[in-house]
Amino acid sequence: MKKVKLGSQGLIVPEVGLGCMGMTSMNGWDIYGKADEAEAIATLHRSLELGGNFLDTADMYGPGLNERLIAKAIHGKRDQYIIATKFGYEVDDNEQLTWNYNGSKAYIEKAAERSLKNLNTDYIDLYYLHRLDPNTPIEETVEAMADLVKEGKVKYIGLSEVSSATIRKAHAVHPLTAVQTEYSLFERDVEEAKITDTLAELGISLIAYSPLGRGFLTGDLKSPDDFPADDFRRNIPRFQGEQFYKNLELVNAVNAIAAEKNVTPSQLAIAWVLAKGHVPIPGTKRVKYVEQNIAAADIVLTTDELNRLEAIVPLGASTGDRYDASSMTGIDR
Repeated sequence: MKKVKLGSQGLIVPEVGLGCMGMTSMNGWDIYGKADEAEAIATLHRSLELGGNFLDTADMYGPGLNERLIAKAIHGKRDQYIIATKFGYEVDDNEQLTWNYNGSKAYIEKAAERSLKNLNTDYIDLYYLHRLDPNTPIEETVEAMADLVKEGKVKYIGLSEVSSATIRKAHAVHPLTAVQTEYSLFERDVEEAKITDTLAELGISLIAYSPLGRGFLTGDLKSPDDFPADDFRRNIPRFQGEQFYKNLELVNAVNAIAAEKNVTPSQLAIAWVLAKGHVPIPGTKRVKYVEQNIAAADIVLTTDELNRLEAIVPLGASTGDRYDASSMTGIDR
């Protein structure tokens, strides 16, 4: 798979990464259905075989379970993988989420040591602040992250779901390699807010999580009742009631273009993100889908096809909130 530069500090990654969140449960909730450890590990190994060695996890996934699963899967092959993990949703000493945001220096030091232990490694390739802590100046948070870089525990740093103003303040303290945000045909608020312009100006890459619209753009969802009772998407407005069926009409229009190109809707959605110049990290826990996702890197979209896709869900189109009301407060815009 083709390699691309992330940011301006020297990190090179494959152009399609692998989101690992769904490979374990989180706080008792299944993420996109039940996970199977053996299949998840096989998926991580197959991804590597295909050149997909850029893994994305976080300390809150589990908490801790996801990082430890990755450690088990990559044992003996650590140097062949590029691992991104995150901190910022506070995890207490009993590995319980408090649901507070914590970007303090003391917490960062504790969180980094815990992630290093969970991952069974002595360095993290890319370390993100998961969400902005409103009680800690971003400069203080990034200064502590920069200390981890100086100590050799972290190679590169990034932020997640932050505004242009926050990015500028952070980047002035220590260069950011990447900013991660939800980004797909269904979710383009970073374009509307001109955050993509800020990133381009400063030489920071955008990492697109949920490039398949949390499964909507797979074309497999037909009803809000398709989700298991413990699937967290039941709590997301985008997947509820009348909004679900409005979004389904948009998905059907995307599916029609996918059929014309003889590709899956998922592959078309990933190819769109790549065509926009960003790095998608579609999540999966199955070998079949990681193979499909990586194959999307070979799809070339014409200008006409891009225009048709973006006409289906133009900037400013409402597809419903991507989190519940409480979680939306953590998005720094």
